[in-house]
Amino acid sequence: MKIYLLRHGETAYNVDHRYQGVTDIPLSPAGLAALKQADFSPKTVYVTPLKRTKQTAEILFPTAEYIPVNDLSEMNFGVFEGRNYKEMEHDFAYRAWVDSNCESTCPGGECKADFSERVCKAFESLLNQSIQNSEDMLVIVAHGGTQMAVMEKYAVPQKNYYEWCAPTAGGYVLDARDWQEKHVLHLIGTVQYTKEATC
Repeated sequence: MKIYLLRHGETAYNVDHRYQGVTDIPLSPAGLAALKQADFSPKTVYVTPLKRTKQTAEILFPTAEYIPVNDLSEMNFGVFEGRNYKEMEHDFAYRAWVDSNCESTCPGGECKADFSERVCKAFESLLNQSIQNSEDMLVIVAHGGTQMAVMEKYAVPQKNYYEWCAPTAGGYVLDARDWQEKHVLHLIGTVQYTKEATC
């Protein structure tokens, strides 16, 4: 079985380096225009309740059924959402969070460990269900944090969370051949669903 673990297209918050988390930011006009249809057509695509993932899936996979999964949503950054690092460089709570390697709890939001556990539990459920149903493909369009949590826990070769940050509209293709015995996923390669820039 192949797994496609993809990130949504570009939003205005991505461009401004703002924490968007669970804030329901749509794709920007430029982000929409940059997307291109994928070179395969899955029957089902799992997205999150946040519109930027469904908007992306609708362009990449226009004939698919889109099924939202709440627990695949991005990390809740609490009071940091909508702001960028420049605006918060003198914010004591933000500095403390950064000094913890961004692993402590965001005020009003989640900590990295709880977020990763939430995402990975939802991912495992989808993958096990897909295997049980003898499906040959699992396609997820979610968020950068979603990708990083899943890849850190299950991907071979092993890397830390932050090393798995993919560009917008990009992601990973994984092979689940050893999932049931070893609970690992083998990285096959990366994909990028944006149009080439023209002069």
